[in-house]
Amino acid sequence: MIDVNKFESMQVNLASPNKIRSWSYGEVKKPETINYRTLKPERDGLFDERIFGPTKDWTCSCGKYKGVRYRGIVCDRCGVEVTSAKVRRERMGHIELAAPVSHIWFFKGIPSRMGLILDISPRALEEVIYFAAYIVIDPGDTELEFKQLLTDAEYRENKAKYGDRFQAKMGAEAIQDLLKQVDIQEEAKKLKEELKTATGQKRMRAIRRLDILEAFCNSGNKPEWMIMDCIPVIPPDLRPMVQLDGGRFATSDLNDLYRRVINRNNRLKRLLDLNAPRIIVQNEKRMLQEAVDALIDNGRRGRPVAGPGNRPLKSLSHMLKGKPGRFRQNLLGKRVDYSGRSVIDVSPKLKFYQCGVPRPMALELFKPFVMHELVKRGLASNIKNAKRKIDREDDDIWDILEYVIKERPVLLNRAPTLHRLGIQAFEPVLVAGKSIRLHPLACEAYNADFDGDQMAIHLPLSDEAVAESRLLMLAAHHILAPKDGKPIVTPSQDIVLGNYWLTQTERGREGEGMIFNSPEEATIAYENGDIHYHTRIGMSADSMPEKKWPEGYEHGIFVTTYGKLVFNALFPKDFFYVNEPTQENLTSPLAEKYFLKPGENIHDKLDSLPLGKAFKKGFLADSIAQIYKLYRVQRTSDYLDDLKELGYTVCTTSGLTIGVEDIPTLKDKDDIVRENRQKVDVISKQYRRGLITDEERHDRVISIWNNCKDTIQNELAGLFDPRNPISVMSDSGARGNISNFTQLAGMRGLMAAPNGGMMEIPVTSNFREGLTVLEMFMSTHGARKGMTDTALKTANSGYLTRRLVDVAQDVIIREEDCNTDRGITVSAITEGDEMIEPLFDRLVGRYTSKSVIDPTTGETICPANVMMNEDMAQKIVDAGVTSVTIRSVFTCNTQHGVCQKCYGMNLATGEDVEVGEAVGTVAAQSIGEPGTQLTMRNFHNGGVAGANDITQGLPRVQELFEARNPKGRATISEVTGEVTSIEEDPAEHTREITVKGQTDTRTYSVPYTASVAVAEGDQVERGQKLTLGSIDPKELIRVRDALTTEKYILSEIQKAYRMQGVEIADKHVEVMARQMLQKVRILDPGETDILPGELMDIGEFKARNKDVIISGGIPATAQSVMLGITKAALETNSFLSAASFQETTRVLTDASIRGKSDPLLGLKENVIIGKIVPAGTGMPIYRKMEPKADIPAENLPEKENESDSKEKSVYAQAQSTGSEN
Repeated sequence: MIDVNKFESMQVNLASPNKIRSWSYGEVKKPETINYRTLKPERDGLFDERIFGPTKDWTCSCGKYKGVRYRGIVCDRCGVEVTSAKVRRERMGHIELAAPVSHIWFFKGIPSRMGLILDISPRALEEVIYFAAYIVIDPGDTELEFKQLLTDAEYRENKAKYGDRFQAKMGAEAIQDLLKQVDIQEEAKKLKEELKTATGQKRMRAIRRLDILEAFCNSGNKPEWMIMDCIPVIPPDLRPMVQLDGGRFATSDLNDLYRRVINRNNRLKRLLDLNAPRIIVQNEKRMLQEAVDALIDNGRRGRPVAGPGNRPLKSLSHMLKGKPGRFRQNLLGKRVDYSGRSVIDVSPKLKFYQCGVPRPMALELFKPFVMHELVKRGLASNIKNAKRKIDREDDDIWDILEYVIKERPVLLNRAPTLHRLGIQAFEPVLVAGKSIRLHPLACEAYNADFDGDQMAIHLPLSDEAVAESRLLMLAAHHILAPKDGKPIVTPSQDIVLGNYWLTQTERGREGEGMIFNSPEEATIAYENGDIHYHTRIGMSADSMPEKKWPEGYEHGIFVTTYGKLVFNALFPKDFFYVNEPTQENLTSPLAEKYFLKPGENIHDKLDSLPLGKAFKKGFLADSIAQIYKLYRVQRTSDYLDDLKELGYTVCTTSGLTIGVEDIPTLKDKDDIVRENRQKVDVISKQYRRGLITDEERHDRVISIWNNCKDTIQNELAGLFDPRNPISVMSDSGARGNISNFTQLAGMRGLMAAPNGGMMEIPVTSNFREGLTVLEMFMSTHGARKGMTDTALKTANSGYLTRRLVDVAQDVIIREEDCNTDRGITVSAITEGDEMIEPLFDRLVGRYTSKSVIDPTTGETICPANVMMNEDMAQKIVDAGVTSVTIRSVFTCNTQHGVCQKCYGMNLATGEDVEVGEAVGTVAAQSIGEPGTQLTMRNFHNGGVAGANDITQGLPRVQELFEARNPKGRATISEVTGEVTSIEEDPAEHTREITVKGQTDTRTYSVPYTASVAVAEGDQVERGQKLTLGSIDPKELIRVRDALTTEKYILSEIQKAYRMQGVEIADKHVEVMARQMLQKVRILDPGETDILPGELMDIGEFKARNKDVIISGGIPATAQSVMLGITKAALETNSFLSAASFQETTRVLTDASIRGKSDPLLGLKENVIIGKIVPAGTGMPIYRKMEPKADIPAENLPEKENESDSKEKSVYAQAQSTGSEN
């Protein structure tokens, strides 16, 4: 066997008839499968043991030889070799055909490869192959032309006229003779000459023909191999036949298709032996051709061959294609042992790096380890005995199970796995019951909830896999989301509510104004009932000497609440004391206004201080980000666990409840509704009198009811007491918002209609009053639309992710620095006055390409080739710099990937990205994962189609990535110059915009309805919009250059996402845009051997030109081409990756003719052949490393830190004490 990790590349070629025979272990001559009496395979049949090997291990067919000791012996009685039965998955047979047949892929594919080589139209080719016409093979000295088609009547007429002076044939035999006559080298030479003068369609046809001929030249394939004299029979275990319960047999469709071929082939042989009439033989040959077509690709030509129940049979091509095909079902996704699945449940007691595994599931997963340990400890005499013990669930196995799970993390996965945080590692903890227990903070990354969701659990086996799970995949390490670098483990619901309630402040609570020397004193007072969490107290700064205090106040007394004191015990000792939910308080010492001045009375201070705000959800997320920034993974993980514990405890003890009486009622709601009804009546009258159109009437009615709902909402907002539990929930960010409460206490408002518009009749009731039957029925339309939209959106978004992954899966960080001297200049992205993406966001985590200079002082703020962190980026923005030149993926020179410097920071870690990181896949997941949050709607501005239609959300993202012509396309200027005139042409219903450049003047005709974006006298650049709308990127690349187009795609994708409130880092979009612009189209081949019009990788194009220039020749010229992601994924250099994506048969047809070699650079192709992927720890540079024995301390789950125990005591006591509300 070849070691799969050793070979460098994989090649696919056309198989010659001799090659097919060399694969074969024997000829299949009969259509029989198995003997239905003995259930043994028939001799010479499709399951023959002499050809394909024995059905039982080490046993010949007749039973004379049994046992492994006879390995390799061929039985003299039955002729079967004694070997392992698994050879029936590897050994092939063949069928010798009585007449040659054509391979349907090469004749019927688009373009027809046979047709191009022979220069015959596909229709003519079909007539010849299927015996509808003769083709002249050799015209001799007659008036007939070479390759002329003759009908049956014409053939007989010419035969009578010329006798044997010419030769014409039918069927694949004729095509085979013609293909053998083709001199590829000579034909190619002629075409190259022809290309020098040809134009138009003729030139296109010549280029396509030359392309195929060159492919045959370079690959060593022969054209006549596209016609088959024998066909291979795949191993029987890949087309099995199994006995069902009722004694009937289920068989693979392939067996039926092979049987048809063999039957027809045998009949044809018999007819040829009998010298049957020509017409009968021809008919049989045509049927054989059709049978082979059906075997290779059923349904490609004519009606598909159907089996029982009129179901089309699955042919060889169908076994490869689509989701259930070989590529996607078996090679890219395999089922694995050591895995389980169960419903998930929440367990608030777990640590962040733990998950609960049910005992029976753990026992099954860890079975071999438990068995080994039982034997090792002498509790079982052998493995069999140990297995019996486990099956009986003896008492002594549970301690051993506890022992073996200690060192081995498990992986939890929730489908759909939209990004890499959909699979994380946890340390297992045994739990009772049957559900897997999950940490509440891990839910957001998985998008999991506990309403019946299921999760799969996997066990890493090898030492390397265990080490990688622990070091790279442990949940506690995944605090930041790879898409934007923001924390993904943000607390929600109860945790938020508890901490919000804890940090609230109230006037006049018991014990207000008491001053304490230490947190412990305050805790004792709280336990004695002297103070409450919400009580404002004084605290000595001396009691917390490690904290940073404002200068001069290190020994002062500051005002806080007991709840905030408890909350601050969660932070590391040397963190700032946080008293107000602001970013400043997280990054600088407590404000001086909270400190008592010498001699100041605390009660006077409390009267002058406004009430402090409680800590809401957003602030908790900010605090997590800040702690991660300062203390990194371990401390943040502890903080998250403590935050969770405190939140749940306080939320439980606070006694917050919700009841129907908490929903206030609005007394004058009926009056507001009545008033708006009257307004609607007025509008209806105006419509009936013909003063307004139906569309205006509809828009105005909708507007009135929306205003009515807003009025009620605003009035309701004033009715909520800040201490109302509903208000507390909403304000804290735990659950619900004002529009939910409007539906509970105000009115539900307008409902969506099934056609996507709005219904004019509003639901004026609210849920507290209850809806009428009609209102309830009206609201079902919107609910149904919401459900269907979500389902469609999920499918669309998933497909987008799949295409993105496919186009970028081979983008890996290949080296540290590509040493490019180019970069791109970035500034804030804006849309009119609206800020889409600020400069700060675009700078964080990127390397500078040039030094950043302060515009006022002229000093260097940041030198070139330095990564900008948040502080540096803020400094640059504060200095008033509006644009910075940064290193970018667009300008990176690294072949087959990106370098560290051009990519910048790995957002998931906040550090430099490491060599080997699969940034392409991360980018695809980061763009695809929020896809479900984007809208599916296109907005139309009233009736008139054209420039006013704005495509938004998911359709806009797809439109950009697929490089489609956008809806509402803008006209752009092709020259730099001045707009000299804008004139209207009433006859044509257009406007003429004239732009005068330095050398030429261009006039653009735009429709009346288009909004013109320029005025007379304006200066415009090449590629600038003349009308409003979306620019067509393909037009932009023609007018400007690739870099401008890449920047345009980047800004447009950012607009689409950020309009919906989704933040994605630029670098992910850059990776994608770069993949779309990776190819150039050759305009003039110069003195290279490239074909004109050929698509080629930029890197390869430069390398070819370099070789020609060195040898003194004329280099080729080319233009940048923009491909949509689907096209780019299919044009990749890896045929395995392309074939497993889409259009499998077309990709494989093309690859085999060209004799393509797959360099195995991406991830997919290596997964397909079972090789370790060349990313991350699988990169060749890391493969040689030996693991070290000792584990660094910081990677072990931290035990309770002694030094923190005092700090935690306040918090522990707070937990143990029930709160009196």
